[in-house]
Amino acid sequence: MAAAAAAAPGALAILQARRARLVAACCARLSPGWRLSGSWTVPRVDPATWARGWTPAAGGAAWRRGYSSEVKTEDELRVRYLEEENRGIVVLGINRAYAKNSLSTNLIKMLSKAVDALKSDKKVRTIIVRSEVPGIFCAGADLKERVKMNSSEVGPFVSKIRAVINEIANLPVPTIAAIDGLALGGGLELALACDIRVAASSAKMGLVETKLAIIPGGGGTQRLPRAIGMSLAKELIFSARVLDGQAAKAVGLISHVLEQNQEGDAAYRKALDLAREFLPQGPVAMRVAKLAINQGMEVDLVTGLAIEEACYAQIHVCLSIWNPSDQSEERVIHILN
Repeated sequence: MAAAAAAAPGALAILQARRARLVAACCARLSPGWRLSGSWTVPRVDPATWARGWTPAAGGAAWRRGYSSEVKTEDELRVRYLEEENRGIVVLGINRAYAKNSLSTNLIKMLSKAVDALKSDKKVRTIIVRSEVPGIFCAGADLKERVKMNSSEVGPFVSKIRAVINEIANLPVPTIAAIDGLALGGGLELALACDIRVAASSAKMGLVETKLAIIPGGGGTQRLPRAIGMSLAKELIFSARVLDGQAAKAVGLISHVLEQNQEGDAAYRKALDLAREFLPQGPVAMRVAKLAINQGMEVDLVTGLAIEEACYAQIHVCLSIWNPSDQSEERVIHILN
């Protein structure tokens, strides 16, 4: 008993140190200038230095070339910057009809390039991932391309898919997956990386890799349990079951389900409605709220509350130097620059 009591303070110190490292890591992503009260600290840097973390990366602005209605890279991925009342909404449209929007090496490369530009563009407020092919969202990895690879190429190919899906998950602004058709394997993993998922009732989705004697490799074994719970996620992965929109809504895999319309874009239209709801909100608050939620869900409640405190402090820093008489989005961007 005495030995256990003596060991308890040491165990507590280890736990506190671990929490300190987690919070410090989050604070570092938020701002090198934030210091939490007590013993959890990180070096203090002025707000301007922190703000530069959101300035466009080299080449990012040149890639976008203005705020046009549509920016074309290649036909397989169409990047549209919406205008007028939808300004701030960007649509990533997958367009590989001949391959059911499957994830090829080329498409992954284009997605990575697009995401790299979007993550550092402060004018972007919400991103919608959709298909421009009727009846298909994404059928997963391009198996025809994969079968031509030798064994040494398969691992790096899957790693690239996982990496770009992680990049989408780490985008600083809200992301919405509009599932108007088939979303299987890597296609569903792509949707799971988005903050919000909406689907047509006729859509079909599932992680079906076990039918091929493999497992989900783009984050599905981790994100599906976080979305719907461990037991049900295991059931769906073990059975390779495919759900329609209504069933997906019932288990919490998607937030909204719509009857499909004649144009075949009911989910996209709902995603656009949601994105419009987000536009009037504070741009800095939206980014920091997303970070607080994402980081907080991975730790215990006490550490999560400390992360929230660190996030709130950054908003307070912005407000303290913000002229309340000028609350335009341009003013916020100017302050952050």
